[in-house]
Amino acid sequence: MSPTLSPAHNDGLAALEARLREDLAWLELPAPAWVPPRYAEYTRVLDVAIIGAGMAGLTAAAELRMLGIEHIQLFDQANAGHEGPWVTYARMNTLRSPKQLTGPALRFPALTFRAWYEAQFGRGQWEALNKIPRTQWMDYLRWYRKVLALPVINDTHVVRLQPREDGLLALELRTSGDAQTHTVLARHVVLATGREGLGGAYVPAVARHLPAHRHAHSSDAIDFDALRGRRVGVVGASASAFDNAACALEAGAARVDMFIRRSELPRINKLTGIGSPGLVHGFMHLPDAWKWRFLHYSAQSQTPPPRDSVLRVTRHENAYLHLGSPITHADAHADELAIDTPKGRYRLDYLIFATGFHSEIDTRDEFAVIAPHVRRWRDRFDPGAELDNEELASSPDLDSRFAFQERVPGGCPALARIHCFNHAASLSHGKVAGDIPAISDGAQRLARAIASMLFDADRDSHYAALQAFDKAELAGDEWTDADAPSVIDES
Repeated sequence: MSPTLSPAHNDGLAALEARLREDLAWLELPAPAWVPPRYAEYTRVLDVAIIGAGMAGLTAAAELRMLGIEHIQLFDQANAGHEGPWVTYARMNTLRSPKQLTGPALRFPALTFRAWYEAQFGRGQWEALNKIPRTQWMDYLRWYRKVLALPVINDTHVVRLQPREDGLLALELRTSGDAQTHTVLARHVVLATGREGLGGAYVPAVARHLPAHRHAHSSDAIDFDALRGRRVGVVGASASAFDNAACALEAGAARVDMFIRRSELPRINKLTGIGSPGLVHGFMHLPDAWKWRFLHYSAQSQTPPPRDSVLRVTRHENAYLHLGSPITHADAHADELAIDTPKGRYRLDYLIFATGFHSEIDTRDEFAVIAPHVRRWRDRFDPGAELDNEELASSPDLDSRFAFQERVPGGCPALARIHCFNHAASLSHGKVAGDIPAISDGAQRLARAIASMLFDADRDSHYAALQAFDKAELAGDEWTDADAPSVIDES
């Protein structure tokens, strides 16, 4: 339970915001705007449009602003304050990440969660805090957006992303409640689309013929109250599998069966063991074969669910974990589901698939124009049969600027200005585009790359400005030329 706010706590937050303003002023940030305005069809073109205003989108926008790239806009399909998974389909009680990680703070102490928390609740409460409550993390992100005045348009989703012949990118958008779409133009587009990345929820084939009202993916909106007294199954052993099972149990489900393919739960988070600035900054420069080996091994080892999440389930006597039990068949009957595993048949009322996400860009209607041109890792890299991994193979093959690359050179040059800043970037760049530990490093890498591209694209304008600049720093009367001929007075 979060501590209760008092007027003194509110004063503390005001003092923190004043401190942040002073820190930025001393560092001369944000930098003055320097990108020449671009117009098309009598409208100012966005320098950067960011799709998604969750943690990744906000951090990227903040760093772009710090670099003086001012004309940006974020678009998010969620209601204001509900961006990302934190108060939608994330169902853990607390974050997995240690509380001291600086997350999206961009190396500003006053932007950290700790500073925000202590300003309101005090140092003692911080020291007593074990892990960050999930909903409180969302409160922090709401403050982050407000204190940095980041421009977000909510309740808006992308209908189509369309490159234009003039080099601009057209975003056809629809705002909730509007029958008509509208279009904005941008020079660069950042896809900060979170864990679902370029694809969406992965549901195994065995589920695809089941009635929609009897199953869901863990990322769906689920009415857990409606599961009271019901027999619920959960597929998977991830953190989200245990979190969804716990929600069903806490809502009063009669019984929850968890079907886990592996014969043992994973216990070791392998990537945590090598977490370092070396991994953050070095991964993207590894040879392709080594990138693949690192992420393939990590995927095969799997990330264990948090101990708290497991205990949240196993404390219930009506929770049953079935190891070595992949679902081999599922039937829908008039009033129940019948699920087969190698260990038997189970009858359920509802089934939740906590089976992760895929990155197949071809499945997203809004990317239909660019998807055929996007080069995937499978298009140019063969890891061999021993390291075969379809999820990695479907990852986009990004350049050093998080930008897509063409499958066929010349097929869609605009891809160089569409940046994939989400989970799908992991194989090309490492875990810097979605997870809390390195999100600031990823955002700085992205923003600096876009700044470089914008400057290069406008080099003629910048050169003309260089030539036209005429503010003299010397008046000309500060010296005399010692070698100039003397003036002789002949009078």
